[in-house]
Amino acid sequence: MFSKILIANRGEIALRVLRAAQELGISTVAVHSTADAEAMHVKLAHESVCLGPPPARESYLNIPAIIAACQITGAEAVHPGYGFLSENAHFAEILAAHNIAFIGPKPEHIRIMGDKIEAKRTAISLGIPCVPGSSGALNHAEEALDIAEGIGFPVLIKAASGGGGRGMKVAHSRDEFASAVATASSEAKAAFGDGSVYLEKYLENPRHIEIQVLGDGRGNAVHLGERDCSLQRRHQKVWEESPSPVLDETQREEICEICAVAMRKLGYLGVGTIEFLYKDGKFYFIEMNTRIQVEHPVTEMITGFDLVNEQIKIAAGQPLSIIQDQVVVRGHAIECRINAEDPTTFTPSPGRIGQYHTPGGIGIRIDSAAYAGYKIPPTYDSLIGKLIVHGPNRKEALMRLRRALDEFIVDGIKTTIPLFQRLVNNADIQNGQYSIHWLEAFLAAVAEDVVLTVETNMNEAEEADEPDELDAPDGIKVRQSRSVEDPWTGNPPCAIARSTGEPQLPSPNELAYQGHKRPSVLRAP
Repeated sequence: MFSKILIANRGEIALRVLRAAQELGISTVAVHSTADAEAMHVKLAHESVCLGPPPARESYLNIPAIIAACQITGAEAVHPGYGFLSENAHFAEILAAHNIAFIGPKPEHIRIMGDKIEAKRTAISLGIPCVPGSSGALNHAEEALDIAEGIGFPVLIKAASGGGGRGMKVAHSRDEFASAVATASSEAKAAFGDGSVYLEKYLENPRHIEIQVLGDGRGNAVHLGERDCSLQRRHQKVWEESPSPVLDETQREEICEICAVAMRKLGYLGVGTIEFLYKDGKFYFIEMNTRIQVEHPVTEMITGFDLVNEQIKIAAGQPLSIIQDQVVVRGHAIECRINAEDPTTFTPSPGRIGQYHTPGGIGIRIDSAAYAGYKIPPTYDSLIGKLIVHGPNRKEALMRLRRALDEFIVDGIKTTIPLFQRLVNNADIQNGQYSIHWLEAFLAAVAEDVVLTVETNMNEAEEADEPDELDAPDGIKVRQSRSVEDPWTGNPPCAIARSTGEPQLPSPNELAYQGHKRPSVLRAP
């Protein structure tokens, strides 16, 4: 087992990895930009290294600085979290060249699944069902049009090297095809440096269902059930749950077993997620993510299995700790992604958090690095935390979620909590009847006549002995914030890479470093 690992990420996932490592008795190294000097993962890590200024390319994507941080601190392995360098095969190879373990898949599997065309070819060879479409990149306009007409419009043009909805366009007819290809290719080139695109049959109003897999690289692999991630806005997941409310046991067992068998054939190492569109009882492969997912707590809640813990142990050379028969799904779990965004316009809402109170009670989990007084930087993703609830069945999980959302208080910034308060009371959501396009249609319908946030007269709030309940749409009760004690008051940070009141900006060959509360600036070897 490793004695020390470096966490090459920030926010809630950095804190999640830190906790898993420390429960295994592993020392942790946090890296951060100057914008994150006061971040919770920096406070709680045994050591910390400042990589550079806020832009990701100068900090969290700065591979030489991360390697130097490993050498300075003696970290034996790097956990990349999600995003940033988590699916960068080149990074994994550089770590290996420096005798540093990468807590993730083999570089060749990252590379294969990062190329959407090669990923689809590999999926087909492994027996995973795929959407009808081109067998490779679209190189000739006439040939591409022939393929589109052969499978039938509408078709979806997709970036070969991308994801997250960028470089993706729908062509509903022959007349729209050339323009859709050109636009998708241009967007893909701008976003990923590769203008290659391919096409697939466009499925209207499907579900998005993904399968969690885990392998030890020795031919052993298991699945841990599915997650339904169909509630999305602009191709970004908002709400995830498991089990899916639309699958029966036969469908579930069949697709999960297909994925587990495929990973055994591939010799897959670590955690991974195989994503599908689901329509009319059939599954169609989208992509495979070769990393821990944002929504992994949903699976942990229904299986009781620690995915990050297992990631670390597998990377250290240990075999899988479970076999398929030991994976048992219990109850129902739902996750809401809490973003620092205006819930009506979805514009980012960075700033300093005032009062901060998270819900509690049985079946409630909060994965967040936020705290009262924390200043959310404008530089990064707006996710500030995840609310995950678990119940014996979906109905009780929804009731628990409703209660937890009412308890959640985040003052000083706008958040998406009011959005989830509306969703949990919606009949379609309660019945599990929604597709990947449902949320955008819902938001468009209510944009004109529903106000999701309620502003209060602060003078009246200060005079009240008890918090008042304010009327909001659909019978939602919005409570005025209570005073909540800052848990960090009087507690100095455990490890912040600075020697004065301001974060240090390291020169290109230096890193600001603190170990055991003794700040210094060390020159990289």
